[in-house]
Amino acid sequence: MTAARVAAPALWLAALCLGIHLFANPHYGVFRDELYFIVCGLHPGLGYVDQPPLVPLIAAASYKLFGVALTPLRLFPALAMAATVALVAEFARFLGGGRFAQTLAGLAALASPILLVDGLLMSTDCLQPLTWLACAYLVARLARGGDRRLWLALGAVVGISLWSKYLIAFYVVALLVGIIAAPMRRQLLSVWPWAGALLALAIIAPNLAWQAAHGFPFLEIGAAGAASKNIALSPLGFFGQELLFVGPPLALVWIAGLWRLAKAPQERALAVAYFAAAALFIAGHGKAYYLAPAYPALFAAGGVWWEGVLRPRAARLAALALVVLAGLLTAPLVLPILPPQEVIAYSRRLGLAPGAASTEHLKPAVLPQQFADMFGWREMAAEVARVYRALPEDERRRAVFFGRNYGEAAAVDIYGPALGGPPAISGHNQYFLWGPRGFDGSVVIALGPPGAKFSGAFGGIEVAGHIENAYAMPYESGLDIYVLRQPKWSLSKRWPRLKHYE
Repeated sequence: MTAARVAAPALWLAALCLGIHLFANPHYGVFRDELYFIVCGLHPGLGYVDQPPLVPLIAAASYKLFGVALTPLRLFPALAMAATVALVAEFARFLGGGRFAQTLAGLAALASPILLVDGLLMSTDCLQPLTWLACAYLVARLARGGDRRLWLALGAVVGISLWSKYLIAFYVVALLVGIIAAPMRRQLLSVWPWAGALLALAIIAPNLAWQAAHGFPFLEIGAAGAASKNIALSPLGFFGQELLFVGPPLALVWIAGLWRLAKAPQERALAVAYFAAAALFIAGHGKAYYLAPAYPALFAAGGVWWEGVLRPRAARLAALALVVLAGLLTAPLVLPILPPQEVIAYSRRLGLAPGAASTEHLKPAVLPQQFADMFGWREMAAEVARVYRALPEDERRRAVFFGRNYGEAAAVDIYGPALGGPPAISGHNQYFLWGPRGFDGSVVIALGPPGAKFSGAFGGIEVAGHIENAYAMPYESGLDIYVLRQPKWSLSKRWPRLKHYE
């Protein structure tokens, strides 16, 4: 490899991105969904009710090898985001950009708040920016007369991405709209696009078969979220959140990129696809961050546009400095690099109210949600384990923890065994399919607010503990731990009514 290639923006920006995440990611605690993914992966299968199996299997592999150590658990998203930054710079080069365009585009992707979060958490979102960008890159190459067999590569990318999250299906539809609206629509008359579609379908077929065998629960969960859980946003509100998630100063880059793509007939399909995807999410009451994977491609095109406008060296240095400054300002709000109390103070200095970028109907925490959901789980599991160990031996054999949601159940499942805690069950999402695990409900440990009404289901109700955490999500703090006895129904018979899909 030549010295010039080693110094290429794609390589050093990827290395910088990886270094930032290796430094920042191993702080605070395991995130709610990360705990859940570990538990899902410890029950390997071709699918789960709320996501495909790739991320759970990787999370479980990390857990088996390293326990709950954060660096290995979050290595996959860090690598995926480093690859995304590299491909952004490479895409800018493909679009005709020089070193400045590649650097500006890559820095914008590296500094974007929502993309920093995607590189932080082991989540189903972590692979989406890379795979959406790869699709955009392949479409651009095809539009410029690339080998038609690239349609097979496009199908392979889509198929692999679907094993991590179904979100890319919306982008595929949006790309189809864009292709039909652009000169490259003539390619749809050839066999290659359909061969690529069949390849994608073949790759994801085992997971689709699992979903079909279980009545497509993912559709039920998506409908429940759109109907009640997600905040329904107007188009103005949707794009307002987009600005917050992607970073307000970086709008100068991606809007320029959108303009650059719209003006070029060969890449116009990508500009149309952005608006088509946004329309799909707005109409379906989707969360604003669902559109986040579309921005790396816009950053690449934006870097090229600004390179053509900013000729003086001083102007280019100022543009790069602005992007870096934007990243430095927002990094403490999205990466766990400051103590929690300093994050709260920093947010206040910036004038950001708690929950300013909330996507769900939840009372906001004092910390951003991606931080708040890292706190309190180990302590909760420890207190539940203490209550469980205090039970008489005959009750311990029958006792089970019932989690109100998969976060509570997963925390007890992951942290509890080392603390002598109980097994966990829940009616939430995948836990519902695992059922009551043979427990009859004669002794149940559960969380609830002080004065929670369990009298309709149990004759014996004892408050045996309390959990409090100032940094956790409000609905996971200030809770009593109840020991419930003398059930008025059979747990196995009542189980279908405990189903909670969202």
